[in-house]
Amino acid sequence: MTGRHQILDFCRIFSGSFILFALVFGATPTQAAPSLIVDVASGQVLSEDEATASWFPASTTKLMTVYVALDAVRAGRLTMDTPLMVSPRAARMAPSKMGFRPGTEVTLQNALIMLMVKSANDIAVTIAEGVSGSVEAFADDMNRASASLGMTQSRWVNPNGLPDARQVTSARDLAMLGRALYTHFPEYATLFNIGAMQFGRHIEPNHNGLIGRYPGADGMKTGFTCPAGFNVVASATRGGRHLIVVVLGAPTAIARTAKAVALFDRGFQTSSGQTSLASLSAPGPTDAPDLRNRVCRNRGAATAEFMAEVENTPVAMGASTGVPLFDAVAGAGQPTMTPTDVARLPRPHFQPTQVHVGRAEGYTGPVARTRAPGSPIGEGTDLEAYANDNVAPEPEAKPSKRRLIKKRTAQPATPETATESSSSEPREAPSAASVKRAKSAATKSSKTATAIKTTSSNDATSENQLNKATTPKPAKAKPKLPSSTPEGGKQ
Repeated sequence: MTGRHQILDFCRIFSGSFILFALVFGATPTQAAPSLIVDVASGQVLSEDEATASWFPASTTKLMTVYVALDAVRAGRLTMDTPLMVSPRAARMAPSKMGFRPGTEVTLQNALIMLMVKSANDIAVTIAEGVSGSVEAFADDMNRASASLGMTQSRWVNPNGLPDARQVTSARDLAMLGRALYTHFPEYATLFNIGAMQFGRHIEPNHNGLIGRYPGADGMKTGFTCPAGFNVVASATRGGRHLIVVVLGAPTAIARTAKAVALFDRGFQTSSGQTSLASLSAPGPTDAPDLRNRVCRNRGAATAEFMAEVENTPVAMGASTGVPLFDAVAGAGQPTMTPTDVARLPRPHFQPTQVHVGRAEGYTGPVARTRAPGSPIGEGTDLEAYANDNVAPEPEAKPSKRRLIKKRTAQPATPETATESSSSEPREAPSAASVKRAKSAATKSSKTATAIKTTSSNDATSENQLNKATTPKPAKAKPKLPSSTPEGGKQ
């Protein structure tokens, strides 16, 4: 028996014992976690559970932000090279964020990469203001696009998914959105499958725990807030079949990934569905459940109950799938893996996509920024954009260096502030060595005033070290995405 086999066996025994303990000692019934599997080509639903239940989208909201932005590019309102200006309102967003100062310019192409990989809330607002003039105007555009796609259960009020009781969706609607992104904008499919990005010396991994771990996984977006739980819209392709899986309300990041693995495996073994996405019964937006008590305050029992249904599901990762195995699990005598085994596989190394601030070389067009609704790109001011809103557009006083350092020190976790990739997000229990490394990284970052405020990843403690602050230096190389023509560019 190899060392890897022994580790996998230990993980199964430990996780199984934990689940049994939690179920016996105090586990209580929990809110069902909605899920859905859809075939992208046909739109047929292969499996669903509570797919029309109202839910908080968290950062999966950013898929709708991308859709509206790409639609604006296709309409010729701006290009992928159009610079977007960071506003004071964007700069004040809660983490996860890039932390750029007001007045910083970043191209739409770079902004979309930062949005999908870093899940940057400040960049979501920057995109919204650049495309539509203000957050509120962009939310109107989101709702119009949502309605045109048949997403009858969704209501949008912000572009980043930060907690707002009015912003709701469903697994059905998110599956419709994911399918629309692939079918309406196939030339931008690579945007959802970037394993890591690099800004200056800082490398940020994608929060999607499926990429690089599950054979055929090729993108989409995760999301997390305490009220929503851990969400994901995930995509995978095998043997010519392209599936999208939606998981909402998982109690941990690993549970989210394991559930998606089990659903993908089920989907690829199912030849056809009984109904279509459009035909699922879908009432209008309703109130969504608030999961903060079981996700951020008492998630032990919730995790045990959630994992009980997926822990013993074997994953078909062999030749029968027609997909090459990862090096981590290849070779003779390969053990059968459970979904949790896959979720806990080491993250492979990705060649990061370079991103930077500033205008594209040779660009001479207008800069997209906050402006009055209906104003053309390149015109308008913050005051005009938010004249009728209770939002102060003026920049705050520049803090002293001491205050800046203090502000960047990690704050205690609170259910009200925890978001995707934020420092307050619940994590798996860290080892003593990782705690020592984290303290060392925090000490180093507190001594460095940077333009980027990084926060911790939600996938594994060992990955948190990639998120310490470093002094950014704009990279000269441009990200490898399609060219930025108004029609959407080349594939």
